[in-house]
Amino acid sequence: MRKEAYLYKQEEGTDVSCFLCSHRCRVAESKFGVCGVRQNRGGKLYTHVYGAAIAAHVDPIEKKPLYHFLPGSISMSIATIGCNFHCPFCQNWQISQTRVEKGEIEGKKFPPQDVVAAAKKYDCRSISYTYTEPTIFFEYAYDTAKIARAEGLANVFVTNGYMTAEALRMIKPYLDACNVDLKAFRETFYKKMCGAKLQPVCDSIRLMKELGIWVEVTTLVVPGQNDSDGELRDIARFIAGTGKDVPWHISRYHPDYEFDGAPPTPIKTLRRAYGIGKEEGLNFVYIGNVVGESENTLCPSCGKTVIRRGGFSVSGLFLKDSSCPECGAKIPGVFLFRLYK
Repeated sequence: MRKEAYLYKQEEGTDVSCFLCSHRCRVAESKFGVCGVRQNRGGKLYTHVYGAAIAAHVDPIEKKPLYHFLPGSISMSIATIGCNFHCPFCQNWQISQTRVEKGEIEGKKFPPQDVVAAAKKYDCRSISYTYTEPTIFFEYAYDTAKIARAEGLANVFVTNGYMTAEALRMIKPYLDACNVDLKAFRETFYKKMCGAKLQPVCDSIRLMKELGIWVEVTTLVVPGQNDSDGELRDIARFIAGTGKDVPWHISRYHPDYEFDGAPPTPIKTLRRAYGIGKEEGLNFVYIGNVVGESENTLCPSCGKTVIRRGGFSVSGLFLKDSSCPECGAKIPGVFLFRLYK
């Protein structure tokens, strides 16, 4: 459904400037932004994906992945088509790389109030805007998040972090948690692989922390692309600089979409990255896409397992009032959230 977009301004003539994401596209009449779903029509910017869900599922919150935000709960998860990155290894490319500008308008009508009603029906504790980049369906996410908050539900972005500060500040009153893909720590990688820049992602992570949004970070480790000791250490050091309690999820790559130039990430590489994260002072490092590898949450003070996981399932939640039952140390995270009315 077409709807006038948020976060843009009219320029001279019929051009508009979008400041929703850090591409900050200047869009000529009838043209689309980088995302492929926002179009200038007569000097006004419109989104074509409002309320048009291409995916809607009930997922464990651990699948986002979020390990310190309402662990063991389930989350109503929605997406539209489109993305403002063009990663050749995208694992959701069938929907993220679809473009309205190519005539590929897809998705079923699922307006904000129905999303919230479905979340309540299935006893979800949150709504996650995920699978593709939630920034590009910001109007849909924003309106849904407002209703969700009024009904006592939490809101989660699973994002590449390329939103502007303006967008982040606008949705902040309703946004509770983010998992941010920090894909690499080299500008060359972001330019070549994503068609984007590194710095805006780093700026978003810092601002999320400043605004009090719970943040976890994921890095897909691609052999030969971002798996050197130096780059992994730079990522870990940056995260630690924003907060040593920020969880870092090191995720295993497997060939997909247009990129088959690397084999699946060796387990030893993931373990090496884990060790680097701990050396840089991160209290919580997890290995993803590998069942049984560093998926439990350990108390950083005494080492006791406080959350036990198997895949995307929590098999043991031993926290006592958000604290370690053994030594009483506070475990950072959001472990309680007001249930809906």
